[in-house]
Amino acid sequence: MKINTFSQDMETLRVPNYIKTVYIALLIIIIIFFMIMAKKLLVPLLVSGYIAMLLTSSCNALERRKIPRSISAAICLLTFIAVIGGIVFFIYMQVRGFMDDLGGGLNEKINHFVITANKWSTDHFGFDLGMPNGFEMKKAVEIVQPENTKPTQMIIKTLGTLSDILLLPVFIFFLLIYRDHLAVFVTKVFSKQDNNFLLEKLTSIRKIVHAYIAGAGKVMLILAVVNTGVLFALGIKHAIFFGVLAGMLNIVPYLGPSLGVILPFTFALMTKDSLFYPVAVAVSFIFIQLLEGAFLTPKITGSNVNLNALITFIGLLVGGAIWGVTGMILIIPTIAILKKLFELSPDTQPYAYLFGEEDSDWFKKRERRTAKAQVEKAKSKATDAKVKKIMKKGEQ
Repeated sequence: MKINTFSQDMETLRVPNYIKTVYIALLIIIIIFFMIMAKKLLVPLLVSGYIAMLLTSSCNALERRKIPRSISAAICLLTFIAVIGGIVFFIYMQVRGFMDDLGGGLNEKINHFVITANKWSTDHFGFDLGMPNGFEMKKAVEIVQPENTKPTQMIIKTLGTLSDILLLPVFIFFLLIYRDHLAVFVTKVFSKQDNNFLLEKLTSIRKIVHAYIAGAGKVMLILAVVNTGVLFALGIKHAIFFGVLAGMLNIVPYLGPSLGVILPFTFALMTKDSLFYPVAVAVSFIFIQLLEGAFLTPKITGSNVNLNALITFIGLLVGGAIWGVTGMILIIPTIAILKKLFELSPDTQPYAYLFGEEDSDWFKKRERRTAKAQVEKAKSKATDAKVKKIMKKGEQ
C-alpha cells in the first residue's frame, strides 16, 4: 500500500511541460551569456573541435595501420597546417598583386570614379559622400582605427590574435588524442541511454560536422574556379583574386554570396568604360549562386545539416552579434550539433524539430499513429477479456 501511494506521489510531482520550456529557455540564455563572456577561450576551442572532427577519420585510418594515436594525430595536424599555409600564401600573393596595382594607374581610375559619384550624388540628391577629392586612404584607416587608439593597444591586440592562432594546433592535438575519453564522458552524462545509441549519435554528430566542412570546402573550390573563369572571360583584372574571394565568402550563408558579387561588380564599374561588364559580372555571379543553391550544395553537402531557413537566419544574426564574422561561420554546425543533442531526450525533442526542416505530413502521421495505437489498445483489451474468461472457466 505504501509503495502504491509513493508511486502516485511521484507521478503528481512531475514537472509540467511549460516549466520545462522555461528551464530550457533560461539554459539557452545562460549559454549565450557564457559564450559572450568566454569568447577568447571558446572561439579557438570550438574551431579546434570542428577541425578535430574533420581530421578524426584520417586519424582512424592511420591508427588502423598500427600507427600510435599521438603520431597519427601529429601527422594529420601537420598535413592540415601545410595545406592551410599553402592556401594563405596563395591568397597573400593575390592580395599583394592587387595592392601593387592599386598603387599604380588603378588608383587614379578609382579616384576618378569616386569624384564622379560624389558630384552626381550632390547634384541629384543633395547628399555629399564626403569624398570630393577622391578616395583617401587616410580616412579609410581612421574609420578602421580610431584616433585615440595607441600603438601599445594595437601591439596587444596583435599579440592576442597570434596567441589565439597558436592555441589552435594545441587544442586540435589534444582533442584528437582524447576523443575516446570525451566520448566516454558523454555516455556517463547520458547514463540512462543505451551506449550503442549514444555512440551512434556521437558518430552522426562527427559525420555531420565532417560533411559540412568538407562539403563547404568543395563548394568553395568549385565556385572559386567557376567565378575566376567567368571574370577571365569578361576581361576583369585580378580575376583570380575576386573569384577566390567570392568562393571563400560563400561559407557565410546569405551574406557571403552577396558580398562576393558586390566587390567584382564595383571593381568592374570603376575600371571599365562600358556598363556591360559590371552588369555581366552581376548576372553571371547571381546565376552561379542560383545553380549552387539548387544543385551543387544539395549534391555535395547533402541534407546532413538539415536546418530550416528561419533558424539558420536567426542563428547568423545571433552568431554575428556574439562572435562577429567567426560566429556567423561557426553557428551553422553548432546549431546542427545542438539539434542532435536535443534528439537524445524526449523532453527536448520538440526543440530538435524546431531546428529541422518542416514536416508537412506530421499531423497526418500523428493521426495514423493515434489510430494504430487505438487499434492495438482495442486488441489488447479483447485479448485480456479472453484471458479472463478462460481463467474463470478454469476456476469453475
